[in-house]
Amino acid sequence: MKHKVEIRDHQREMHTYRLRLGISAVFVLFFFVLLASRFIYLQVIQHEHFKTLAENNRISIVPIAPNRGLILDRNGIVLARNYSAYTLEITPSKVKNLNKTIDELSRYVEITQSDRKRFKRQLEDSHSFESLPIRTRLKDDEAARFAVNSFRFPGVEIHARLFRQYPDGEMTSPFLGYIGRINDNDLDKIDDAGDSANYKGTDYIGKMGIEQSFETKLHGVTGFDQVEVDSSGREVRTLSRTPPISGDSLTLTIDSKLQEIAEKAFGDYRGALVAIDPGSGEILAFVSKPGFDPNLFVEGIDSQSWAALNNSPDKPLINRALRGEYPPGSTFKPFMALAGLHFGVRSAQDAIHDPGFFELPGKSHHYRDWKAGGHGVVDLHKSIVVSCDTYYYGLANLLGIDRIHEFISNFGFGKKTGIDIAGELSGVLPSPSWKMKRYKQRWYAGDTIPVGIGQGYDLATPLQLAFATSILASNGTAYRPHLVKSIRDSKTGKIETPRSELLYKLDIDPKYLSDVRSAMADVTKPGGTAPRVGAGAPYDIAAKTGTAQVIGIKQGEKYVASNIQERYRDHALFIAYAPADNPRIALAVLVENGGHGGSTAGPIARQVLDYYLLGKMPQEKIKEEKIDAPAD
Repeated sequence: MKHKVEIRDHQREMHTYRLRLGISAVFVLFFFVLLASRFIYLQVIQHEHFKTLAENNRISIVPIAPNRGLILDRNGIVLARNYSAYTLEITPSKVKNLNKTIDELSRYVEITQSDRKRFKRQLEDSHSFESLPIRTRLKDDEAARFAVNSFRFPGVEIHARLFRQYPDGEMTSPFLGYIGRINDNDLDKIDDAGDSANYKGTDYIGKMGIEQSFETKLHGVTGFDQVEVDSSGREVRTLSRTPPISGDSLTLTIDSKLQEIAEKAFGDYRGALVAIDPGSGEILAFVSKPGFDPNLFVEGIDSQSWAALNNSPDKPLINRALRGEYPPGSTFKPFMALAGLHFGVRSAQDAIHDPGFFELPGKSHHYRDWKAGGHGVVDLHKSIVVSCDTYYYGLANLLGIDRIHEFISNFGFGKKTGIDIAGELSGVLPSPSWKMKRYKQRWYAGDTIPVGIGQGYDLATPLQLAFATSILASNGTAYRPHLVKSIRDSKTGKIETPRSELLYKLDIDPKYLSDVRSAMADVTKPGGTAPRVGAGAPYDIAAKTGTAQVIGIKQGEKYVASNIQERYRDHALFIAYAPADNPRIALAVLVENGGHGGSTAGPIARQVLDYYLLGKMPQEKIKEEKIDAPAD
């Protein structure tokens, strides 16, 4: 059998081999060039970028919260301060099993469910190397127990931290407000203000009052540590520190002793009091009764305390001085009298006969005076001294609602005063346009009549009443009410004293102001509606009493307080300034369901005036004077 012999083409095979080898070499060279290019791009061109990223992985920024600024009264008494207390803190990165560690800790230190929930929330928003409190404000015996057993808990330590405290508690809550833990709404506001970096490491923020309105001043500037950490996020060492800058300190216009006198004068009554320096607009006292202890909110109020405050029929969470809207009652009459004089509707000498009621022509409805049978012949002076309703029913009818609204608004009714804390309400100074907008109804002549005595649609806050009274006291000069007297820069020590803001000077004939002021000075003398308030005072008090209905009384019925549930009885009001010839203080007092202003609200005002003008401390029990005073 023959075998076929295959002749190989070595030259061709060599060519193919060389071709393949060349192609492979090109591919190798191409990928080598690609790899080298990438290496050059990363190591040369992007060197600084990746160096920064590496540094960020190695170095972390740990914020240091600043000390919050102090708040003092006008005499240097501390109203809001910081104090140091022990906290039990865990650094999560140093703990293998958090839940087990916390369970073990609870054997030595009380840790509640709310403590655990708070810790969990903070853990979600924090870096693992940050120290987080599991318990705040440790008792001495708790700190001692943990210290003895601290070797059992690596990553758990006791630290000293500053906490906010309000030494006077409830007394200062109406104007100080409080601080509380930062929530989602607060975070949104901080982000919108572009201040997120300054709140790193901060757990608290102002929630109400001065604490809220002056948050940017009080908070300070956050510092930070540059911390080197390892690959597990554990702190190795501190590389540098930028110390925080404490918040500025505020000095308020409030006289804390006067505030205390006013608070105690209310006793168990509910209500509000605002006292103002009529020559500057400085708030001297700012009371809302009952109030609440702001210290409860600092660490987060417990559910039991919150339920007690929120469900109380006395509504302690409502700031009555700032947000309570009440009919001003007869305290509205001096402003109505000025309107009548200003528009020439009645002169000071013009008199009417008061039969005990007013009736619109052609109408059968009687608007009754508080005094059955009336006051006889009444001129402007007597109308204020005895608080004659009939006089002001007729005056309101003559003026008409448009002129009433135009003139009375000059005294701040129906609009916010612009005080330097948030939350103020504007009250209601009614007008036809207001009624149409609110009720979709036209204004009737009968709507105007009760406005003349501060009833009907009329509503005012105690702050507005005090502001209006201060304008009367200063002969038509209006200063914006304010609570902050000065601000001390914590960095430079420089003290900034904002100037009192002159809003306007009313263009009113001085003779008209004199006529009304003269009548108000006789309200606290025998024959007036508040003789007990002025009895024995070494200074003259110009005032006006007021009684505001809470529920209406049918025509022909007689109001008998004892037949009505306490919370439906009339409110008692009192406005005053003193000394009458050279006023240094103006105030408004409202006592909810207190009855007559002269007998309930007036004595509270007298204690405040005595202390401010004479430095006289009130007696434990107010002496009842044997003087008969008419109601109003």
